[in-house]
Amino acid sequence: MATARDIMTPGAECIGAEESVLAGARKLTALGVGALPICGTDNKLKGVLTDRDVVVKVLGAGKDPQRTTTGELAQGEAVTIGADDDVEEVFSTMKQHKVRRLPVIDGHDLVGIVALADAAKALPNPKSGELIEALSSDR
Repeated sequence: MATARDIMTPGAECIGAEESVLAGARKLTALGVGALPICGTDNKLKGVLTDRDVVVKVLGAGKDPQRTTTGELAQGEAVTIGADDDVEEVFSTMKQHKVRRLPVIDGHDLVGIVALADAAKALPNPKSGELIEALSSDR
């Protein structure tokens, strides 16, 4: 069976937890992606910054994106998947935590991201429909 490493998009770039949300938004735009892993000064994953976070948690909440750090948006422990975990585990983790993007780690190193589309393509049709339905329901 395929693993997270097989279906991930490799080479994910981080945004520093001490960097501003504005810097994060600019990086999202420059890379043409909807999410960036948030890494601490210790290079460990702290969370994920999404374009939705920028709009809802910062702009919509009236916060200053230049003064708000990405680390302030990291909530608790980041949900990740091991690079050698199989696709069923990816599916289960995304469904359980209701996440659309899952950072892939090898040891403590970030090696890529599995997006909802990556997981859906790798699963048999009934399973991918189940995943999409689970992630599309109310949060």
